Amino acid sequence: MSNIKEILEKLLTTDGAMAAAVVDSGSGLMLGGVGTGIDLELAAAGNTEVVRAKLKTMRSLNLKENIDDILITLENQYHIIKLSSASPGLFIYYVLDKSRANLALARRSATDAMQGLAI
Repeated sequence: MSNIKEILEKLLTTDGAMAAAVVDSGSGLMLGGVGTGIDLELAAAGNTEVVRAKLKTMRSLNLKENIDDILITLENQYHIIKLSSASPGLFIYYVLDKSRANLALARRSATDAMQGLAI
């Protein structure tokens, strides 16, 4: 696995980026995090529950697809949860200032970062 800190710091170069973390969805533990404005340890644990709930719902609905990402749009922020297809159980949690971020570019940055984390 590439250097997690380097990959996360590159995410912070995206316009509007505030914070980012790599999370193990099996345990809810943060493997690395950068940025400010949010308690990343708490966010890692909470967003693990979001991922688990969505996967459970998909199983209940008999959906045989993989989640690419989950977008949570707040009044002033975007929260992107980017799941790994190459390293199941990992996701990137990415927080952006909505007034400064370009959502398409941010999602692309998260995809590139996830590819850099592939084992």
